[in-house]
Amino acid sequence: MRAVATWIDKVHDRDKVEQCIYDLAFRPDGSQLIVAAGNRVLVYDTADGTLIQPLKGHKDTVYCVAYAKDGKRFASGSADKSIIIWTSKLEGILKYTHNDSIQCVAYNPVTHQLASCSSGDFGLWSPEQKSVSKHKVSSKITCCGWTNDGQYLALGMMNGVVSIRNKSGEEKVKIERPGGSSSPIWSIAWNPSKDEHNDILAVADWGQRLSFYQLSGKQIGKDRQLNFDPCCVSFFSKGEYIVMGGSDKQASLYTKDGVRLGTIGEQSSWVWTCRVKPDSNYVVLGCQDGTIAFFQLIFSTVHGLYKDRYAYRDSMTDVIVQHLITEQKVRIKCRELVKKIAIYRSRLAIQLPEKILIYELHSDDSSDMHYRVKEKICKRFECNLLVVCSQHIILCQEKRLQCLSFTAVREKEWLMESLIRYIKVIGGPSGREGLLVGLKNGAILKIFVDNPFAITLLKQNTSVRCLDMSTSRSKLAVVDEHNTCLVYDIHTKELLFQEPNANSVAWNTQCEDMLCFSGSGYLNIKASNFPVHQQKLQGFVVGYNGSKIFCLHVYSMAAVEVPQSAPMYQYLERRMFREAYQIACLGVTDNDWRDLATEALEGLDFHTAKKAFIRVRDLRYLELINSIEERKKRGESNNQLFLADVYAYQGKFHEAAKLYRKTGHDSRALSMYTDLRMFDYAKDFLGSADPKDTKLLMKKQADWAKNSKEPRAAADMYLTAGEHMKAIEIIGEHGWMDMLIDLARKLDKAEREPLSRCAVFFKKFNHHGYAAEIYNKMGDLKALVQLHVDARHWDEAFSLVEKHSQFRDDVYVPYAQWLAENDRFEEAQRAFHRAGRQADAVRVLEQLTHNAVVESRFNDASYYYWMLSMQCLDIARDNTEKKEEMLKKFHSFQHLAELYHVYHSVHRYMSEPFSSNMPEILFNISRFLFHNLTRDAPLGISKVDTLYALAKQSKLLGAYKVARHAFEKLQGLKIPSRYQDSMELSCLTVRSKPYRDSEDLIPMCYRCSTNNPLLNNQGNSCINCRQPFIYSASSYEVLPLVEFYLEEDISDEEAVSLIDLEVPRVQTNSSWQEMSSGEAQCLRVDDGIEDPEDDPFTAKLSFEQGGRAFVPVLVNRGVLRSMSRRDVLIKRWPRPLSWQYYRSLLPDVSITMCPSCFQMFHSEDYELLVLQHNCCPYCRRPIDEPS
Repeated sequence: MRAVATWIDKVHDRDKVEQCIYDLAFRPDGSQLIVAAGNRVLVYDTADGTLIQPLKGHKDTVYCVAYAKDGKRFASGSADKSIIIWTSKLEGILKYTHNDSIQCVAYNPVTHQLASCSSGDFGLWSPEQKSVSKHKVSSKITCCGWTNDGQYLALGMMNGVVSIRNKSGEEKVKIERPGGSSSPIWSIAWNPSKDEHNDILAVADWGQRLSFYQLSGKQIGKDRQLNFDPCCVSFFSKGEYIVMGGSDKQASLYTKDGVRLGTIGEQSSWVWTCRVKPDSNYVVLGCQDGTIAFFQLIFSTVHGLYKDRYAYRDSMTDVIVQHLITEQKVRIKCRELVKKIAIYRSRLAIQLPEKILIYELHSDDSSDMHYRVKEKICKRFECNLLVVCSQHIILCQEKRLQCLSFTAVREKEWLMESLIRYIKVIGGPSGREGLLVGLKNGAILKIFVDNPFAITLLKQNTSVRCLDMSTSRSKLAVVDEHNTCLVYDIHTKELLFQEPNANSVAWNTQCEDMLCFSGSGYLNIKASNFPVHQQKLQGFVVGYNGSKIFCLHVYSMAAVEVPQSAPMYQYLERRMFREAYQIACLGVTDNDWRDLATEALEGLDFHTAKKAFIRVRDLRYLELINSIEERKKRGESNNQLFLADVYAYQGKFHEAAKLYRKTGHDSRALSMYTDLRMFDYAKDFLGSADPKDTKLLMKKQADWAKNSKEPRAAADMYLTAGEHMKAIEIIGEHGWMDMLIDLARKLDKAEREPLSRCAVFFKKFNHHGYAAEIYNKMGDLKALVQLHVDARHWDEAFSLVEKHSQFRDDVYVPYAQWLAENDRFEEAQRAFHRAGRQADAVRVLEQLTHNAVVESRFNDASYYYWMLSMQCLDIARDNTEKKEEMLKKFHSFQHLAELYHVYHSVHRYMSEPFSSNMPEILFNISRFLFHNLTRDAPLGISKVDTLYALAKQSKLLGAYKVARHAFEKLQGLKIPSRYQDSMELSCLTVRSKPYRDSEDLIPMCYRCSTNNPLLNNQGNSCINCRQPFIYSASSYEVLPLVEFYLEEDISDEEAVSLIDLEVPRVQTNSSWQEMSSGEAQCLRVDDGIEDPEDDPFTAKLSFEQGGRAFVPVLVNRGVLRSMSRRDVLIKRWPRPLSWQYYRSLLPDVSITMCPSCFQMFHSEDYELLVLQHNCCPYCRRPIDEPS
């Protein structure tokens, strides 16, 4: 480290009296220097030391100055007890005072709050405040400083205490120094480094000690003894160094840990203040005698290099060893000034002021970076250069070289005739290494450390700047003082060549004939005696290993990857393939490798070409080389033929053909052209050759047409050749339908395979009309039906089925499946039914029914169950084996259909806010449903909803007994929370009603005229005669109908004919009227009363009272003959079911029966429902559909 004075000024007052410089401050951009000199504030230009302006405003000595971090203002404090705030334009804008003289000032680096300290207190001021907040202290404050984050202010005091305060002035940490008031704190500074984990405070006291503390007050390390009274401590901008001055009349440079590195500038009086220019290596000093000295610090590079290891000095006291290949780094902390570094193989020598440390690697691993101390030479040495060997260190002192062992024993000494300019270890056995030495007089010597005599290699006329020897020790490269690189043959002393503009040189350690040198911003690479290859590069070349060049630029060493392409091509131009391969191994691109392989192959150097193609992994050329090598082993030696094969592989077909013809291998040329589809060239090559060869060529051309890029032409060629199938494949693959239909129409109908293939392509491209035309031509009806089915052309398929019924299943089954896939399940069911697939029809219906129940579509569920029952009836009629099972299912499904039909109204009543049904209807429905619900209710039907609806309607209509019974039943069921409150309230209120039912609601049996209770243990049958009630399918009122049965010998047809006879009976004022609505049967009587005693059927209604078994009404021919057709309703069930007969006992009540589902309705209700839905509300039979 050297300190160079940039400018010096000395401050006097008007009377020429020297003014003490107490404090200095840089503007943050470093352009100006603020100086506290006497009672003035001076502003200097730091570039040349020009005084810009003296600032007057204080009446007494100015002790301190400080500049704000934002550069907008600075402050000065004086013995006149005042603080003045100045702008960057050097204008005073504010002044405030303390009770004592101002000792120090400091700006907060973040908030720009100003701390001003006097003998008895300190104040905090910021531009936002109108007043200054002041805080008393117990001792005189001598120095202060803010932390980097501006959170804390440290105060150094006369009594040896450091007080750390927060932004509000409250004391947080108190550091008491051991010397107390006998060691006043005179200067403190916070380390500005952003890399430190903790805030570090440097404290210098007049006990002549330097100490370091954390923000918490904990001391870092031990006190550093100074041997002078420090007056100022200042950190570099990045915190790596400290500048300190005081009573020793000089400023010194220290590490951030307090290790002294050297003197910056000696003065003739005390140094009261020193500051470092921001972000630079400039230091300014202020002295007792008024001297202001501005110095530049120059840090020299201390380093050493051996092959791929580079060691250099960092922070003056550390050594970093860098592996240039792996980029690994290791730091060795010496804690003293590092003066010299030398590195060789596993050895590292570091010279410190009072000793030399010898390190060695921990292991022999080439990538190992762990160094340990091997020896310490505790002796002071003065030398220009330092070199280390395996067992020695070499000290260079101008003309003298001294060889010392690691134990500091001087073993040998060489005295040169001129100054030593360059020295380098060039290797050798341990303890016998060779040194290459260059002198100022141009002599170049080789010295062995075990030989006292130096060997002169050669002598030139110019001074040596740089030296290097090739790996074989046969050539020597020298850079002289005129920047010329000279290369000599060591054995003959002959100058081989020389190149200008060189400042350093290095031989390639892996290639004897290559060297590089740098100079004038360029890197120069020279191979053998070829011209130099240049590329831009800043710095000095210090090593060349393979494709890596080690370059030192300013302070950093970098390994630059340099492609060796240029020298490789220089060797290739001279067809020196083996040498070019050696260069390529150092590092070239894949394209360079390929060029080398190709050139070597064309040069028939198969060995080099093979190795190069292996590098680029080109299997194709490797197979060629292997085949050539095999042929050579078999005795072939025609290089022209080998070269022809090479040309063919490289795409030089015409050159290859010429060589084939030259060597008499015409067939190879022909094969080459035909394989490449170069038929025109093949024809030209053949000329008027053998017809057999021409025929062979045409055959190959036909094969080529199949895979050519003009398939239409290929198809035409196949058609011409009669290859219809191949032509159809090409035409079909490319979708040329116009060409395909022309071809299909030309084909005979006997050619079924080509026609079928045409049809397949027409189907693929959705040209179903063309496909149908072909199938019609072939007469393939089954394929035609399948075509219509696949295309979903159902109308065409149905028309075919009408003509050819054998394809019925082939059409209706896929049609039904298609309907089911498209969610048209009802149509699908009918289609399955039409196809005779009863099982599938039932399966679809069952799924539809289940879905309807799950989705609470109970009306649909009722309809589907009715359809299921009718399907079961069809199966029972057609399949005698399943008759019993299907009839059982029929009755079950009929029952379920009726339950879901009824529950639909209950569910709507419970789930919707309004109901369209009258209370009486809901009451009847709920009661009917309750009587039919067994222990296990069908899926989806809620007993809770049924009972709750029954209870509510019963209560509303006055059937309180039924209501109470229903509420009691509900107590044993799980009630949804939404009904809980209203149910409990209704349950309580109904108990206030009389325990009876309204007589208007009591149903009567029309057979025995017995009044039945509303809740009947017989279900929906009379408790007296057990006669089942017949209900209206809309209002569920009991209809005045009684079912009667025929005697065994009477058939249905005979019974109907007997009833239709209508034997006349005496009637009084009766006017019967029969109405017909579509196919519905209606009975209506307008007037007249019939005497029941005259009716034989009435006599049949009697039964044995008290019997438990149900006694049906059985009628004979006479009774049938006496019946009026208008009084009888017949359910004409299809086989195998028997018909059911019903007699109306109140002819004035008009009843209608649906001819499809045989459900009974009051005629008025039925007509209204039909008008609403345009169909039967139960079976959904359209009203205009014929029976």
